[in-house]
Amino acid sequence: MKKLAVVALGGNAILRGDETGSIEEQEKNTTETLENLVHLIAEGYNLVITHGNGPQVGNILMRNDAGEQLYNITPMPLDVCVADSQGGIGYMIERMARNVLNRHGVKKNVITLVTLVEVSPDDPAFQNPAKRIGKIYNKSKAESLSKQKGWIFKPSTKAENGYRRVVPSPNPVDIINKKIIGQLARQGNIVIAAGGGGVPVYFDKDKNLRTLDAVIDKDMASSLLATNIGADELYILTDVPFIYKDFNLPTQEKLEFLDYADTLKYLEAGTFADGTMEPKIRACLSFIKSGGKKSIITEATKLEDKSYGSKITMYY
Repeated sequence: MKKLAVVALGGNAILRGDETGSIEEQEKNTTETLENLVHLIAEGYNLVITHGNGPQVGNILMRNDAGEQLYNITPMPLDVCVADSQGGIGYMIERMARNVLNRHGVKKNVITLVTLVEVSPDDPAFQNPAKRIGKIYNKSKAESLSKQKGWIFKPSTKAENGYRRVVPSPNPVDIINKKIIGQLARQGNIVIAAGGGGVPVYFDKDKNLRTLDAVIDKDMASSLLATNIGADELYILTDVPFIYKDFNLPTQEKLEFLDYADTLKYLEAGTFADGTMEPKIRACLSFIKSGGKKSIITEATKLEDKSYGSKITMYY
């Protein structure tokens, strides 16, 4: 039996902070990242690839705003924008993956699935929207949009003065398409799924799917997907090669081998940066607690190095 791994591509795998976001830049970054996954394929892994969508869905929302203000084009709701970003980014990853496989003489099918992810409408996150999305507005415009659309705004965390819309970020409950994702992956196909955390949906009393204005953490969705399909390993690719205790402080220490209990202690002690490494650690622990064999956090460029990344398991 081949091992099955879910590989979550971090934001820098597609779009980097100092770039304009052109399709040429995104294709180049994606290709460089995917080149590093060939090593896993050569080792006999079946792969499911997930990805973020933060900058891209933000741009889609800004196009929404511009179209409405300049041309009176009816804007699309957030769930459609998330699905839009899944399709666009998934298409790009799929095309770049096919080209990378072709260069390496690897014959594999690649398929992109727009993925619905169930959340609970009773999730506490809906009482405290905190995930900032879209563009920065001045106070007057934010107040106007709040009255007009019912949006909630909070001060921007960026250096610029202003306000950004905030939406809930509920925990994922179930991956709607998990069965077909797992089947396709175990048949040897590379599946791109759960992009941007997936489109958040819930079932109403009549078992019909309904949508919510929310976004789901990509790493938590990747962890749940890995659990749902019985993956052996979860890889979270980011911009640092290892997990570090007290990152960027004089007491910084590389944490290469971790078990579940020690990782949980570090997490509860506030060792990991809130909003960056902390949610990745939570995603890894959730996967391990649910039966996963190994979680790895590292840079994509380190995958060929046998000593790469920080590895979290239940026991050693």
